[in-house]
Amino acid sequence: MREYRIKRGHKVDLEKLVSTYFGAKGDIYKSIKFEVEGIGEISMRHEKDSLFIGIVPPKTICSDYSIIKKWNTFLFEATGKDTKERKKDFGKS
Repeated sequence: MREYRIKRGHKVDLEKLVSTYFGAKGDIYKSIKFEVEGIGEISMRHEKDSLFIGIVPPKTICSDYSIIKKWNTFLFEATGKDTKERKKDFGKS
């Protein structure tokens, strides 16, 4: 499970964001699970200033690369950090 730190001062309704991007509903503060074609089974929960995401890859590989762009856009909107900033955070931990 990876920790994605949310940028200070960045406020967003994560449940609405997950519903908009992936059609999944649930309580993100307790933990929600859903499946996305091309990414796999995703479990996600929000604690304090972090978003914890665990991914179990799919058994079959999808050749649609637009899902990667959709995932990165979701992470940017959820955390307020772009790919470069998220990579920098992972280097610190």
